[in-house]
Amino acid sequence: MLIACAHGTRNPTGRRLIAELALAARDLRPGLVTTAAFVDVQPPTVVDVVASLSAQGRAAVVVPLLLSGGYHVHVDIAGAVAGHSGAVPARPLGPDPRLVAVLRDRLVEAGADAGDALTAVVLAAAGSSDPRSVADVEDTAALLQRSWAGAVTTGYGAAAQPTVADAVLAARRAGAVRVVVASYLLAPGHFHDKLRGAGADAVTAPLLPDERIAAVLLDRYDAAATPAAD
Repeated sequence: MLIACAHGTRNPTGRRLIAELALAARDLRPGLVTTAAFVDVQPPTVVDVVASLSAQGRAAVVVPLLLSGGYHVHVDIAGAVAGHSGAVPARPLGPDPRLVAVLRDRLVEAGADAGDALTAVVLAAAGSSDPRSVADVEDTAALLQRSWAGAVTTGYGAAAQPTVADAVLAARRAGAVRVVVASYLLAPGHFHDKLRGAGADAVTAPLLPDERIAAVLLDRYDAAATPAAD
């Protein structure tokens, strides 16, 4: 079984898109049993879902629907599977070149020109105090930079520096004529709502919906799955 574990949100569109991501993975892999779990905000918790499946003797892979490896991956999800021999954690979705391809598409949809050296991009992530999460976001920015003529830097909504607003200001001071915030978030919610106040010329839509993300989810499942996982 695949447990798709997201952060959780009160935003109804965000909830729908996360649910549809799990369904898209099931559509791509007929016969795969999937269920949802969350680390915060909404039930059921990943702790409860893993414990329930373990009590039934069912094996499961917990795939973080998260874009980098921070506290939720290394503490919440790792803690949820600890002590349950049939449950294993998978890698988070990012970094991954397919996510970068979606980011680039969102930038173009927002009117940004990949060939314009004076259009800078601020990759906006939720943020984490875990340096592993920050490193994952920086790696994603480096991948995006390969196909973007203007400067690509990072900004964070919380817990890490610089803030998105500070990163936008720094890009302008470095000579950018146009600054676009690339929302490195799966779905609408609290952090995406804050991006419009960061002072950029445009803000992209979140990554979902996009079938490429479901393919990444399945790859993470396959890499972690044991023969016992159904």
